[in-house]
Amino acid sequence: MIGFKEFIASACPGDFTTKTLGDFFEMKAGVHVSASKISDVASSETPYPCYGANGHRGYVSTYNHSGEYLLIGRQGALCGNVTRASGKFYATEHAVVTKTCEEVNIDWAYHKLTAMNLNQYATKSAQPGISVGRIKQVAISVPPISVQREVALLLDSFTSQQEQLEASLAAELEARRNQYTHHRDALLTSPEGGQARWTTLGEIGEFVRGRRFTKNDYVESGLGCIHYGQIYTDYGTAAETTITFLNPGLRGSLRFARKGDLVIAATGENVEDVCKAVAWLGEEEVAVHDDCYIFRHSLDPKFAAYLFQSSTFQEQKVKYVNEAKVARMSGANMAKIRVQIPPLDEQKQVVAVLDKFDDLISSLSTGLTAEIAARRQQYAYYHDRLLSFEEKTAA
Repeated sequence: MIGFKEFIASACPGDFTTKTLGDFFEMKAGVHVSASKISDVASSETPYPCYGANGHRGYVSTYNHSGEYLLIGRQGALCGNVTRASGKFYATEHAVVTKTCEEVNIDWAYHKLTAMNLNQYATKSAQPGISVGRIKQVAISVPPISVQREVALLLDSFTSQQEQLEASLAAELEARRNQYTHHRDALLTSPEGGQARWTTLGEIGEFVRGRRFTKNDYVESGLGCIHYGQIYTDYGTAAETTITFLNPGLRGSLRFARKGDLVIAATGENVEDVCKAVAWLGEEEVAVHDDCYIFRHSLDPKFAAYLFQSSTFQEQKVKYVNEAKVARMSGANMAKIRVQIPPLDEQKQVVAVLDKFDDLISSLSTGLTAEIAARRQQYAYYHDRLLSFEEKTAA
């Protein structure tokens, strides 16, 4: 495979064929299959992959196509997405089965159709869709088959390298997070016979539920407030300022966290998320939403917040969370959770170490995220050039 610059220089501009997708490809919709017949896992009874509007759906007992095809989703929010399928598989009525011809390399066509964003041709409605006839009418410029093959090889190589890099970076970050969790739990667990004592959260503090306010109550400046959803998205272990404010005229109907209190999200999408805590370190009191609890205590504030992250806390909270449409935790149940409390000077020492670990993980996460973003931008640049140079040079 030749290099990118050499390939661009040697490719023959101008020798392109422009037709509609229907002229190049044989297209037809798949066939309906009941959702009850689709299994999440492959087995001897359901060995064949099943594809629908958004790609792979599961496995079924029979197949309706065999060979190499492209599948274009034609219904739903992600209609227009393109999937490569080979071997024996089943395509539902929500997928357009596209069989390429001798003029078109299937791997080049996959990248080209993906880059064309076929979703733009969908109907603008509550249930977007693209008809087979509409897809057939879309115009496409096709370079010589030799150029297609080289472009496909380059793009598949770029894609593979990108996926490997992202997997490597994600594994590195996960390993560091696991290392951090191990050290955090070790630091929050004092040896038996030491000065630390076991107690319940209810014995060392009180839980006060916040008061309701809505987004319609927000103003540009005024009383600082914390909504439970913001604890998951906008706050870390501690905070001194808020990102939203309420009208001061609402003060009499609100409840406030004071400096040193914890603000705890008592509602979440799942058990793992609920009870995330942020230590409020601001000088001014902060209004707290009614899906939160304020924890007033005598601990080092950040030590208390780290306790809520510990494996000891997480393992116990599972017994007390009420799971319905959302996961909820009451102040009464949080008060039952047992924790190990060392003297105040030891708490401060633990916080100093964990803060350094926390900063390290945050820095690493930011760096890896930036690295992934840069690689994606680089990939998008080459992807665009390889799939659009023929139109530009032929113009």
